[in-house]
Amino acid sequence: MRILYLEPVGGIAGDMFLAAALDLGVPLADLEGPLHSLKVPGWHFAVKKDERHHLAGTHVDVVVDEKEEHPHRSWADIDALIGGSSLSAGAKEKARRVFRLIGEVEARVHGTTLEALHFHEVGAVDSIVDICGAAVVLELLGDPKVYASSPPLGGGSIRIAHGTVPVPVPATLELVKDLPVRFEGQGEMTTPTGAALLKAFATVAPPPQVVVEKVGYGVGTKDWPDRANVLRATLGRAVEASSALEVLECNLDDCSPQVLGALVDTLLARGALDAWISPVVMKKGRPGHLVGVLAPASVKARLVDALLEETTTLGVRATAVSRTELARRHETVETPWGPVRVKLGLRGETVLNATPEFEDCRALAEKAGVPLKQVQQAALAAWGQRR
Repeated sequence: MRILYLEPVGGIAGDMFLAAALDLGVPLADLEGPLHSLKVPGWHFAVKKDERHHLAGTHVDVVVDEKEEHPHRSWADIDALIGGSSLSAGAKEKARRVFRLIGEVEARVHGTTLEALHFHEVGAVDSIVDICGAAVVLELLGDPKVYASSPPLGGGSIRIAHGTVPVPVPATLELVKDLPVRFEGQGEMTTPTGAALLKAFATVAPPPQVVVEKVGYGVGTKDWPDRANVLRATLGRAVEASSALEVLECNLDDCSPQVLGALVDTLLARGALDAWISPVVMKKGRPGHLVGVLAPASVKARLVDALLEETTTLGVRATAVSRTELARRHETVETPWGPVRVKLGLRGETVLNATPEFEDCRALAEKAGVPLKQVQQAALAAWGQRR
């Protein structure tokens, strides 16, 4: 398993994440190409080597042409920008997830709805580039499992579009709910975009044992007096072939099918590795359902909360289990309809499984008007010809 471990030494922001990725060796051209397909005009990257407290790394600015008109955008506007781009299906889903997280929080803070909300700071060009860029970066790094140490939130106050607000700003504080954080430092150390990236993609906990392959430093703009304003990113592969996990279960005989239909998505969004619902026969011959969840111990509490809050169960069982895992990586192949990522399961260097990514295949099938299975078969055949 590929592991990306983020250490927000001086905090985390969208541009710091991109800078850390470039410092890890992600080619700038591979990042810029998909982002320019967003059809957002009047911007470019300014990349330079920099240092904070004698730690050298990469600094990235999204430079926006002030002559261009950059309107405030709604959720529908941003969704359309992402949908019309050449980002892969997986990257589009990741970008939408981050924007939705931020949008729902901003709507709650301002007493409106996601559909009625107009993004200000986060709807600006640099934030669109940062968020969509993060989605592209994760693919370029091989879709690693992301872990992070707890971020410092900072303190004081800052002026935003809505006036002067305390730090951490309300949106950041809402986004880090259920995450371990540190209330320390002065200034805005963790931005809403940085908080949303952690919420969407990272498990805030120590990573498993890892063989370190690369280390990168994303340098922030400000220079904190008490620490280096850098985001350190460590890329490697997990040592252990097995991991300690928890299986959570509950039996239900009085829960609405509509509730059960939404439950799996809720559990996965809260950090479950897998979730399932099976039909069972319960006491007194009643038909019911067994809900099962596989999860790391670090998110057990929030998943137990979800089961108790979202279903009619009166209790949740927990069993410690271990899982033997194949190493994973992605390879991209070309089909007659476009590129498709193929997920490989490896034992050592031996490929035991090869599966075309469903979302990539579905997006191409819908666009071309061909059967989904035809795209899947073509992707698998293209991968087989490489061997």
